[in-house]
Amino acid sequence: RSTRAPASTSSASRSSPLGLEHLRARATVLRALRAFLDERGFLEVETPMLQDVPGGAAAKPFQTRHNALGMDLYLRIAPELFLKRLLVGGFTKVFELNRNFRNEGISRRHNPEFTMLEAYWAYADFEQMADLVETLVCHLAEKYRGGLKIEHRDADGNVTRTIDLSRPWRRAPYRDLVKAAGGADWFDLTPEQRRARCETELKVEISPAMEDYEVTQQVFEKLVEEKAIDPVFVTHVPKELVPLAKQNAADGSVVDVYELLINGVEISPGYSELNDPDTQRERLEHQAGEETQKLDEDFLLALEYGMPPAGGIGVGIDRLIMMLTGAESIRDVVLFPQLKRREG
Repeated sequence: RSTRAPASTSSASRSSPLGLEHLRARATVLRALRAFLDERGFLEVETPMLQDVPGGAAAKPFQTRHNALGMDLYLRIAPELFLKRLLVGGFTKVFELNRNFRNEGISRRHNPEFTMLEAYWAYADFEQMADLVETLVCHLAEKYRGGLKIEHRDADGNVTRTIDLSRPWRRAPYRDLVKAAGGADWFDLTPEQRRARCETELKVEISPAMEDYEVTQQVFEKLVEEKAIDPVFVTHVPKELVPLAKQNAADGSVVDVYELLINGVEISPGYSELNDPDTQRERLEHQAGEETQKLDEDFLLALEYGMPPAGGIGVGIDRLIMMLTGAESIRDVVLFPQLKRREG
């Protein structure tokens, strides 16, 4: 017989007035978000949760089996490839607000199933999508908090952190931020020298299996992302990290992307979407990290019919709610979070 382990303090707090307020905030924010996009001409759609080829993100999927069809299926890790098919089919502004599933670790910022907004806008680019997200987040903050200064408080009511969402938000290239954290000469070093600096000066933990770009990404995550409290759009990310984005015209080593950091986490990525089928196939075959899966040939075929230039965004709703409410754990802003079972 299997029973759940006792709930943590943060899970138990849902029965407190503050915990209930966090969950009410979620409903308020989701209503406002849908209205915001609807007013701007975006159509809400629903795409398959069960997919025969998991794609659209660097993540490990949950696998299941359809007995009647005799085939393995996966809970989706992202709806991206299906939403792009809609652009091929003639839709110009679409969004989906729904669950994704990733078979990875659990922490105060990660739950195996989570809510994500993905939106695509034909003939837009990543800079227009950044403007859209900046306007959206500020709108939600004013709707829920009544202003753009977000104070986080401890159990005694003392202010522990203030997030300033005042516009315009900072925009900075990925490489500039890495150099500020890892040293101005970071990209002039050899891979061996970068590893040595991580271990000695920077105290950033790396593994022998990491490729060189992954070492740089680890420095970025530990020394840039986790320290970013006020909003910053990180732009022009190395193409190895984002195989579904369009290559920058001036610098072929980076892609036209932003990553929005607030409160020490990534809240939203946004792309100028790659719509060239040959380049897309090449990128997917050399996809970064652990994302490698069999190719989605149906998606690549759809691109051959012609996808317009487009901008795309994702917004992690659970992390957004954490930022707006001051919740310290994702378990405080979702109903029935996944907890480890114990035998007994």
